[in-house]
This record gives sequence, structure tokens and C-alpha cells, in this order.
Amino acid sequence: MMALDGKRVVLLGGTSGIGLATARACAAEGADVVVVSRNPESVAKAVAYLPTGTRGESADLSREDEIRALFERLGALDHLVYTAGEALDVRLLEDVEIPGTQQFFQVRYWGALISVKYAAAHFNPGGSIVLTSGAAVQRPRPGWTVAASTLGAVEALGRALAVELAPIRVNVVRPGLVRTEMWQGLEHEAREEMFRQRGNVLPVGRAGEADELARTYLHLMLQEYATGSIVTVDGGAALA
Repeated sequence: MMALDGKRVVLLGGTSGIGLATARACAAEGADVVVVSRNPESVAKAVAYLPTGTRGESADLSREDEIRALFERLGALDHLVYTAGEALDVRLLEDVEIPGTQQFFQVRYWGALISVKYAAAHFNPGGSIVLTSGAAVQRPRPGWTVAASTLGAVEALGRALAVELAPIRVNVVRPGLVRTEMWQGLEHEAREEMFRQRGNVLPVGRAGEADELARTYLHLMLQEYATGSIVTVDGGAALA
């Protein structure tokens, strides 16, 4: 019997990167998987890539009405994974443009909070939530003010929800540098050079892969004694 047989896992941001890799890992353990993205084409592509029976839903996670309607459609669930977010907003404070900053915060933080608000009443016993932060919260560099502060808010949210929603378990994964579509805004050669340079200084000597992070999300779903935890998977970046 597989670990997630008969369990429904809803992945918000589950059509690319870490979210898609986690969807695949859950499906491999027998889960009933639902992937959600605001882009219908991304949803269709992910559903075609994942095992038969995967359900796809389109919803704009910056809109409360769409999130509420999503969970009304879905009904009961066992695990909720939130990996949705705009590309990291990296710029010096003097160059920060408030509307763009607000959109980054809207999806990464408010989207997570509102999603949990409307999902909470639908959890089966033994359910869990896994949110997503990032290594910038621990070791920010110049230009990372917006990203680090937003990710820090997500971590605080996770800990608070673990108390308020108990016995639903709530944990946060803090990824480091991972090869995902989030970096597609860079030219291919620049992207590969960044992975090489930044990966070389890590204790593990390389950038991470989405499948490696997916195993952490899966672990937190199955580890029934974990709640309020922030799990760092960064190749040792905090030590470099």
C-alpha cells in the first residue's frame, strides 16, 4: 500500500517547478492530485504530464473570490501545498517600485493566507498544510529586501497557523537555490553561469533540483509529529 493511497493533495502553484515535482511525488505515492495555476495552458500541460486521473484547476491566487470558489468546488482534502509565487523581486531599495512589490507580496503571502482560510473547513482528519519560504529570509543580500521580508512573513504565518488550526499540521519549507522555471527570466548562458558560480560555493557543490525539494514536502505530509516547523533545504547555503 502506497503512503498516500486514498488521500487528496491540492497543490497551489503545482504546474511548474517545485510544485510540479511535488505533485509527481505525491501521485507516485498513490495520492489523488489536484494542481492549480492561474494559467489554463499551464494547467493543461501539467495534467498531461502527470499520471492519469490528475485534476487541474485554474484560479488566480491574487483574487479572494476565485480562491473561495476553488475550495467550494474541490470539497474535502487531506493535504494542501502552496508553492505559488511571482519571480523573486530582487532590486535595491532605491529602485523598489511599490505596485510591483505589492503584487509579489499579494501572491506569496496573501495568496497563501487566503487559500488556507477557505481550505481549512474542508480538511479530513490528519490533514496538513505545507507553505513555501526561501533561503533569502536567512541570509539576505543587497537587493533582497522585498523578497526576504515577504518570505519572513510566510514563515511567521506558518507558525501562527500551526497554533490556530491545530490539529491540522502546518509546516514551511525553506528552499535554497533550485533549478526551476523561476529563473527563466535570465538568458540561458547567464542562468547556467549563476547556477555554476553559486552552486560551487555551497557545501554540496551544486544547485538543487526540484525533485529533491519535493521529497521534503512529501516528508512533511507524512511526518505526523511535525507542525510549526521550518525545514531548510539549501545545500548548506546558511553555512557558506
